[in-house]
Amino acid sequence: MYINDLHILTYVVIGIIGLFVGQIIDWCNLRLPEYKKVLSRDFFREYLKNCKPKYLLMIIIAISYIALIFFKGLNIDTIGYMILIPMLISAFMIDLKLQIIPNRLTLTIFETGLVYTFAKTLLITGGGIDIFIDSMLGMLTGGGIFLLITLIGGAIAGKEAMGFGDVKLMGALGLFFGWLNMILISVMAFLFATIVSIIILISRRKKFSEYIPFGPFIVIATMIPMYISTSQLVFILLKIFSLGTY
Repeated sequence: MYINDLHILTYVVIGIIGLFVGQIIDWCNLRLPEYKKVLSRDFFREYLKNCKPKYLLMIIIAISYIALIFFKGLNIDTIGYMILIPMLISAFMIDLKLQIIPNRLTLTIFETGLVYTFAKTLLITGGGIDIFIDSMLGMLTGGGIFLLITLIGGAIAGKEAMGFGDVKLMGALGLFFGWLNMILISVMAFLFATIVSIIILISRRKKFSEYIPFGPFIVIATMIPMYISTSQLVFILLKIFSLGTY
């Protein structure tokens, strides 16, 4: 039986890989904030013996992987996104809990992005240079937008408006998505943050002066271009901001 030209066993195997990766994320979330090695003997000596299955994480990653190959097929983009998704989920959870995005995690995303960029540049015939330029511009666009907001916000408010971890994360993600998608991701992240912040403030769960981590909104916004094309995203955002008149 085939679904979108892929045998159903392919979906099963990818889903099983996702379940395993989901459990590994829990280990990463424990080690990264403490600046400890993720690849270590402790994983086999301690974690595997004492860990409890993290069913929610496992299911989220498995569904994300299956949806990727359903919408994108099996190609270099899918492989790159399958490597990126666990790191994004880890950034989401750590930032939400501790209000930090570990430098080791951001650096790993950046390193993976470089490999992904060079692989696409070499493997895609006829458009390699354009892909390379787009990735470099994406890095500058993503990091530049958030750096500018951080500096201007800090000058106006007299305190850090946005963590530099967010700036570094956006720069690293730019290697995967290119300059146009990074603008769309930035817009969506601020849109989600605005909506959630208003809800939180109205419900009085946080005071106006309290810090709300921005990393989770970046992660949510970044996941969307993996499944929806750039043209569809532009159309949807224009509809939203024009209040349906576009």
